[in-house]
Parts: sequence; structure tokens; C-alpha cells
Amino acid sequence: MGKRGIVSITNEIGEKIAETLDYDLVDVEFVKDHGNYFLRIYIDKEGGVSLEDCQRMSEELSFELDKQDLIDIPYYLEVSSPGLDRPLKRDKDFDRNLGKEVEIRLYKAMDNRKRLEGVLNKYDDDNFYIEIENEGVLDIPRELVSLIRLVIKF
Repeated sequence: MGKRGIVSITNEIGEKIAETLDYDLVDVEFVKDHGNYFLRIYIDKEGGVSLEDCQRMSEELSFELDKQDLIDIPYYLEVSSPGLDRPLKRDKDFDRNLGKEVEIRLYKAMDNRKRLEGVLNKYDDDNFYIEIENEGVLDIPRELVSLIRLVIKF
């Protein structure tokens, strides 16, 4: 099975497990790093993810993956929190972060800028609507967005 198939099926299995454990499956990656394969699972939940949460998800997912025997090469399973600076990818991410300040990076400059910061007001299938201080609300086509993530302030 190819990389995309592994990610797709793991995502499907992981979503079901995460839902029963009251976690949110944020992302799945299958990558080769320094000669080893890693199946990386990122989970989140209200209030944050603990080491015990990661261990529990790892055990449940490992059991299911072994039972289904999907991956025929040696790999390491890693389950972790996505971190504060993780990219927002899914509608669930956008819903959870409405009203929060985000950074957006663009593939192609818009108004001579490839990086914008503002409050995520809303989104739809085609655009993100970002309120930028002293500029008002800009609608940014999704197809131009290479990255969107929360602005972290300390």
C-alpha cells in the first residue's frame, strides 16, 4: 500500500478511535526520516493533551493497525499534541479558532503582501475573511493560502 493509502486508512481508523476517546484527530503523516518510517498522529482535546492521552491513543491505534495489518514495512508510531504553532487545516480547526488572531501566508502576493495577520471572522468553501487592524475585513481566496495558523503571543 502506498503512502497516501496508509495516511487515508490510518486517518479513518484514527478518527473513530479519537471520537470514542473524546479527542480530536488533527493530522496524520507517514514520512521517512533518517532511513526510518514514522506514522505520526496528532491529537487534541479541550484543555490540551497529556502524555497519558497520547499513550492511550497510541495503544488503541496500534492494536487496530496490527489487527488490520495494513503497513508491510517497519515503522514507528508516534502520537503527540500538534503544538501551538501547528497549521490549521480542517474546517474543525477553523471553527475552533473563529475570533482568534491568525497568520496567513500566501502562494502569491495580494496587495503586495505574502503574509497577513488578523482576526479570523469567518470562512466558507472559497474564502477566509480576516479582519486586519486599520484595514477592515479582507476576503482571501483559499486557493492562495499556503499556510494558516494561530498567532502566538507571549
